[in-house]
Amino acid sequence: MATYKKTGSKIKDAQKNIEDKSTTAGVFNTLDQTASKSEQFVQKNQNIIFIVLGILVASILGYLAYQKYVKAPKEKEAANELAFPKAHFENAINNTVAADSLFTLALKGADGKYGFVDIADEYSGTKAGNLANYYAGISYLKLKQYKEAIGYLENFSSKDELLGPVAKGAIGDAFADINQPNDAFDYYIKAAKLKDNNFSTPLFLFKAGNTAMELENYSKAQELFEKIKNDYPNATEAQNIDIYINKAAFASKK
Repeated sequence: MATYKKTGSKIKDAQKNIEDKSTTAGVFNTLDQTASKSEQFVQKNQNIIFIVLGILVASILGYLAYQKYVKAPKEKEAANELAFPKAHFENAINNTVAADSLFTLALKGADGKYGFVDIADEYSGTKAGNLANYYAGISYLKLKQYKEAIGYLENFSSKDELLGPVAKGAIGDAFADINQPNDAFDYYIKAAKLKDNNFSTPLFLFKAGNTAMELENYSKAQELFEKIKNDYPNATEAQNIDIYINKAAFASKK
């Protein structure tokens, strides 16, 4: 039986090899052209490139120097200054007799020592300066100076599990004390949502629920009380929560 040689296949293979080589050569040519253009760009703009790199290096070194020689010492100094008013604040919290005087001392300082107000101003941008806003806000709240309390507490920010929510909730307390229940409600909700835990969340949900009752938004109050019952059954606020749920439910049916 005759056998035929597949010459056509060999021709196609040869053509494919030629095409592959041609494609590869084209790729290398393109890379060479790109590299050449890049070299030309660098040569043409090398002064600008060096200037930009110099600025970046200087910025990084400047930032590191600022952190080490300016910010770090200032942070330490601010923390040391905070010790004096903080001691008076803690004494005021535990002393109902001279509490107002102690809170005032903590706010204003004495004997050449800064109070929270000065620290918040002089050391703005430091951790201690930020904390001074919190302590000043709580101090003013205790002194029933609600406008000042709100201002300082709004300047405070924290990712702490409790301090952040407590600060928001304290703003709510200040608005409640000046008979602005709508604002109080908003801040209680913010405080409840800021961090989810078994202390601050049910506490401020409860305050928000009672404020909703005051605003005659009974369905919302019932919703908040039920959330405490269902999501935070071990919280202090959940102990007699059925009473509040039933009260809100009854009021909403009137």
